[in-house]
Amino acid sequence: MQRYKQHELKVYNSLSGTKETFTPITDGYVGMYVCGPTVYSNVHLGNVRTFMSFDMVFRYLKHLGYKVRYVRNITDAGHLENDADSGEDKITKKARLEAIEPMEIVQRYTVDFHNVLNTFNLLPPSIEPTATGHIIEQIELIQSIIDNGLAYVVNGSVYFDVHKYNQTHEYGILSKRKLEDLIHNTRALDGQSDKKNPQDFALWKKAEPSHIMRWPSPWSDGFPGWHLECTAMSTKYLGDYFDIHGGGMDLKFPHHECEIAQNQASKGQTPVKYWMHANMLELNGARMSKSTGNYINPAELLSGENNIMSKAYNPSVVRFFMMQASYRSVLDLTDAGLESSEKGFKRLMEAIKLVAKLPTAANSTFQISEWQQACYQAMNDDFNTPILIAHLFEAVKYINQINEGNATITASDLALLQNTLNTFVFDVLGLEELEKADTASTKLSGAVELLIKLRQEARANKDFALSDQIRDELALLGIQLKDSREGTTFSY
Repeated sequence: MQRYKQHELKVYNSLSGTKETFTPITDGYVGMYVCGPTVYSNVHLGNVRTFMSFDMVFRYLKHLGYKVRYVRNITDAGHLENDADSGEDKITKKARLEAIEPMEIVQRYTVDFHNVLNTFNLLPPSIEPTATGHIIEQIELIQSIIDNGLAYVVNGSVYFDVHKYNQTHEYGILSKRKLEDLIHNTRALDGQSDKKNPQDFALWKKAEPSHIMRWPSPWSDGFPGWHLECTAMSTKYLGDYFDIHGGGMDLKFPHHECEIAQNQASKGQTPVKYWMHANMLELNGARMSKSTGNYINPAELLSGENNIMSKAYNPSVVRFFMMQASYRSVLDLTDAGLESSEKGFKRLMEAIKLVAKLPTAANSTFQISEWQQACYQAMNDDFNTPILIAHLFEAVKYINQINEGNATITASDLALLQNTLNTFVFDVLGLEELEKADTASTKLSGAVELLIKLRQEARANKDFALSDQIRDELALLGIQLKDSREGTTFSY
């Protein structure tokens, strides 16, 4: 059903800084690209919020009847430690520290990423390309930028010439930064760099002899710059100009700014119609940081094995908590906030169960069609999930009034109410009933406990190879075993 013809969707475009009427480039079709994770560690809870936000966008666009191609990449090479052009590749560094192959690191944390997102009921993207799977496309892209005179080669590395680009285009158009201000606030190069200017960024880096991940190119054996992969993969699967590009607010500059410059330099046009950015997740009013200890990962939050929250929280409760704020707002994760969301979530689920048992009458004391329209108006206002949830609780109040004999509803309105609730609660917000999630969690816990018992038997029989295999295979699935004097526990 093409509901998009009945509803005018407004989307906040970071490029213009305003809400704009959403009109896809091709009627009925939406191309959406979201920057995925760099798979060198367990996925951060803040990243989960970003991917959850765009999962909600994906779900709603599909509900409106659009055919959506959703592309979300995996960065498995080229992301240096300081997000710029120096330091060691994050994946290579982790592989060196653990004395294993980089692709073992990639596999481990890609599996963890998928497991965590599955736990929070995120839909998989249409395509999930990897940086290492698109080296040829990136080399071709670099060559086109060189041919157009906006990149230069020095000692086997290739850099984008930001100053030359800025003569004919506006570098900083997305983040609203001026090159003059960037120059003023940047220290001069120390003579060790191959760059002409500090603002230039790497398209290709020549690999040092110790660098494990390397590929042949016309300029050197090396690896692509971090910014390049998204330009190569988004345009390969969505075309040179596509509808939506999403990501976290922290990627707006320099990552997304560089994407715009690369596309203009290689293809002569801006790549994206609507830029969307999800905001940060804080913890107890402060930035999440491992170094300060103000940090909690998804597994710790869901298992309750942490010193920050009072108890474990169900994945759907966490998802409901996150949907209670606009994706563009900073969200503060607190124990009190989660407890409040848990109570609200249970009220919502109890009301949904109650709907099927409600008696019908000759007339309705609540305008269901107007209420349904209000739900759509909330979502059509830049995916305003907090307002949608407020409308859902209007329905909860009405359902309880009917159940108590203080309100009435017709059979046709009851069917519309039930259908609308199911649509927005389960299909759009992506929530799951607690029993369903808890049953899956219980079954998983039981299976892990059985494997722990088998591992203990293997160790008692001095079959350490089998013991280690069980531990390592579980780790690949994102399940960590912890041995202590009291026994073995696990978290996921």
